[in-house]
Amino acid sequence: MRLDKFLCDNRIGSRKEVKAVIRSGRVSVGSSVVRSPDIKIDPEKEEVFVDCKQIIYEQFRYYMLNKPEGVISSTEGTSDNDCDMAGSEERLSVPGEAKTVIDLLKAENIKGLFPVGRLDKDTEGLLLITDDGALSHRLLSPKRHVDKTYEVHLKVHISDDDIKRLEEGVDIGDEKKTYPAVIERVHGTDEGVPVIYLTIHEGRFHQVKRMMEAVGNKVIYLKRISMGPIFLDEKLDPGKYRRLTDEEISKLRMV
Repeated sequence: MRLDKFLCDNRIGSRKEVKAVIRSGRVSVGSSVVRSPDIKIDPEKEEVFVDCKQIIYEQFRYYMLNKPEGVISSTEGTSDNDCDMAGSEERLSVPGEAKTVIDLLKAENIKGLFPVGRLDKDTEGLLLITDDGALSHRLLSPKRHVDKTYEVHLKVHISDDDIKRLEEGVDIGDEKKTYPAVIERVHGTDEGVPVIYLTIHEGRFHQVKRMMEAVGNKVIYLKRISMGPIFLDEKLDPGKYRRLTDEEISKLRMV
């Protein structure tokens, strides 16, 4: 692999910027300073340094974020037009100062990163962040029916009849009913608020909230706890994130 391509792939800069960095003598391969952008290297055998910092080759990056309330699932904080889709901790920005989920990863090289799908501004929970467009497309494709499970706190008790309606599909004002959902009752909160786990594989605009409204109920708290084979790490507080493990990445690639 050419040295300039290696550095571009690792988001050191554009091809033009990388060539300037190399020619300025800031790049070393092993213990030798190199100034030729087209030198060939083997990323698996040779160590590359920029300004004495080793650059580890990664074709793609994958993060798990526990999205906090009040942060937009976007790369730019322009509006709240979001949909209900769904190791060690890393340092991050203060959630109260963040406008978007990407702001929370400012300690990383955020170039090219984007959220896989969206969560409403007031929704918490699992959000995958990556720069792997092909994987994101597979996870979000309606044809693949990737399950997303939410913890839903409701305003009032939900009846067995309402659960049956949701499990059969309800009219939420779109061109067709929702696909059948899977619902599990769980213990309510200490304050007596009813709680369910709701699993869907669609990603329509405000879908979970509209489904509850369709049976005469209202969501007062919403948190995504899983997407496909990936479950939210219970050790991650809202606003915290970590890299996905190799095992988790392998599971996603099998979706």
